[in-house]
Amino acid sequence: MLLNRDAAQFLNVVDSNKGIIYKVANAYCRDTEDRKDLIQEITLQLWLAFPKYDEQFMLTTWMYRIALNVSISFFRKQTSRDKIAHPLTDEILTLTTDDEPTDLGSDLTMLHEFIRQLKEFDRALMLLYLEGHSQAEMAAILGITVSNVSTKVGRIKEQLRRKFTTFKS
Repeated sequence: MLLNRDAAQFLNVVDSNKGIIYKVANAYCRDTEDRKDLIQEITLQLWLAFPKYDEQFMLTTWMYRIALNVSISFFRKQTSRDKIAHPLTDEILTLTTDDEPTDLGSDLTMLHEFIRQLKEFDRALMLLYLEGHSQAEMAAILGITVSNVSTKVGRIKEQLRRKFTTFKS
C-alpha cells in the first residue's frame, strides 16, 4: 500500500487505529483539556509523517512509536511548565476529573496511579505490556532490544509489586 498525503486514506488509517492514540494520551495526561491537546498533536504528527511511513513496519507499530514519542515530549514540556506555574494538587485533580474511576480503593485504580508515577519511558513500556504486545513489538516501537524490554518489564513489575505491598500494609 503506497501511502501519500491522501486525506481520505489518512483518516481511514487513523479511524481504524484511533484506540492507540487515545490509550497513549490517557496514559500521559490526566487533565481532559491537556489530553485533547495531546491527541491533536499526535494526530498532526501522524499526518506529517504519513507520507514517510516505511511499509517494513506494521502500521500499528509506526503509530505507537509516533504517539509515544509525541507524548513523552508533551509530558516533558508540561512538567517544565508545571515547575513554573503552580498546578493544582493531585487531590484536587482526583476530585474534579469526571472520567476517572470513582472507586479509589480498587487495585486497578491503584495500578493506574502507580503507572502514572513511572518515568515517561517506563510508562510507555508498561502501556504496551498491558496492551498485550509481544516483546519484539515493544522493542520495535520503543527502539530498544528485546532483552532490554524483558529486563525493564521485570524491574518495573517488581517495582509495582513493592508499591502494592507497601500500600496494602
